[in-house]
Amino acid sequence: MTELHKIVVVGGGAGGIELATKLGDTLGKKKQAQITLVDKNRTHIWKPKLHEIASGSMDSGDHELDYIAQAHWHHFTFRIGAMNALNRTNKTIRLAPYIDESGEPVTPEQIIEYDTLVICVGSLSNDFGTPGVKENAFLLENQSDAKNFHAKLINACIRAHYQPESISDGQLHVAIIGAGATGVELAAQLYHSTRELVSYGLDRIDPDKDLQVTVIEAAPRILPALSEALSTATTVLLEDLGVKVMSATKVCEVSSKGVLLADQRFLNSELVVWAAGVKAADYLKEIDGLETNHLNQLIVLPTLQSTRDENIFALGDCSSCPWSKANGGKGGFVPPRAQAAHQQASHMYLQIQRRLAQKELKTYQYRDFGSLVSLGKFSTVGSMMGGIIGNNLMIQGYFAKFMYLSLYKMHELAIHGYVKVFLDTISRFITKRTEPHVKLH
Repeated sequence: MTELHKIVVVGGGAGGIELATKLGDTLGKKKQAQITLVDKNRTHIWKPKLHEIASGSMDSGDHELDYIAQAHWHHFTFRIGAMNALNRTNKTIRLAPYIDESGEPVTPEQIIEYDTLVICVGSLSNDFGTPGVKENAFLLENQSDAKNFHAKLINACIRAHYQPESISDGQLHVAIIGAGATGVELAAQLYHSTRELVSYGLDRIDPDKDLQVTVIEAAPRILPALSEALSTATTVLLEDLGVKVMSATKVCEVSSKGVLLADQRFLNSELVVWAAGVKAADYLKEIDGLETNHLNQLIVLPTLQSTRDENIFALGDCSSCPWSKANGGKGGFVPPRAQAAHQQASHMYLQIQRRLAQKELKTYQYRDFGSLVSLGKFSTVGSMMGGIIGNNLMIQGYFAKFMYLSLYKMHELAIHGYVKVFLDTISRFITKRTEPHVKLH
C-alpha cells in the first residue's frame, strides 16, 4: 500500500486553521493524504478580535475554537507544541515540549515528518529595541496577552475605587503606542468599556477626569498604512469620543510610571500597550538555510513556495510574498492583513491538490478589497475595493460595520460551515441580552 502524502501545517491562526480544515474535509476524509496541524496553543481566536478581548467587550470563551475538537470533526491530526527546528534533509520539524501554566511538562519533544510543509505562524510585536517595552508594556500577540491586560485593567479600576488616597495622575491612563489598526481599534473599545465598567458601582472614579486613553504614533498621521482620507476620518471620530491622538510623536523609553517621548516630555500612564510594528518570530531567521528578510519573514515565490526549498511553503504574516502589478496589483509585497491570510489559505489549498496531481503550481495574486477599522459601538470606517478602484470610496457607519462583521463571518464559515455559524450567532445574540455589556472578570 502506498504511503500517504504527509502535509504539515505549522500555525493555527486564520490561514493555518482554514487550510487544515479544508484539507481535512477533502484529502483527509478520503484518506488521500495525512494532514497535521501544529500550534503551541490549545485554542484559536481570530487575531483581529484580540483588542475586543483586551477591552472586555468580548468574552473569548464564546469565540474560541478548540483545536482537538476541530481536528476530530474535520479529519486531521492536531499536535501541540512550538516548532523550534527544521531539518530539510530529513524533511522533519521539531516541536519543543509543551509546558502547562504551572510549569509541568505535558508533552515531550516531538519530531514530525513532512512531504509538504506549510509555515503560517503569524507575527509578533516589534519593539525596535526601545528600552522598557519588554518589562513595562503590555503586548497583544495572543489570547493570553489580551486576557492579562484586561485583568490588569479591571484590577486597576477596582483598586482606584477602594484606595483611601485620591486617584493619581496617570493611574487609570492607558497609553497605546502605535496607531495602526490594532492600536486605533483598542483605543475606541477601551473608551467605551472603561466607562461601562465604572457604571457597575465604581462611583469613586470620575470617567471624564480619571479615565484617559491616548494613542501615540511616530508617523505623521494615524493608520499610516492606509489612505490619508481614512486616517483623517478616524482621527476626527477618536477625538470626538475623547481619545487623545498624538501623531508625529516618537517614544524613546517605557517605564512603570509612563512613557518618555523623544522630545523629553513624560506621559504619566501606568497602563501602557505596545502596538507598534510587527516581525516574524526570531527562530525563523534563516532557519535551516531558508531565505528570510530583516523582519525574519520567510521569502516566498509567487507560488508561495520558499525560495530555497520547493517542499516548503509559507503564508500569512510570517511570509514575504511579492505583490505583482498584474491585474491591478500595487507591486511591493502583500500586506500583513487577515484578508491576505484568508486568500492565501484558499490558494494554498488548491496548490496542494495540484502538487499531489503533479501539475504545475499557479501564481498567487493578492486582491485588495479595501480596509476597515472598527471603532466599536461608535462607528466603523473604511475604504472599499482598494486594489480595484483605489482608496477613493470611503464608507462609514452601519454599512461599514456590516462589512467589518462579514469578514469575521467569512472566517467562521471557512472553519465551521453554515449550520454551526448560524446556530452560534443566534446563541450569542440571545446570551448577550442577559449579560453585562462588558466583561467584569
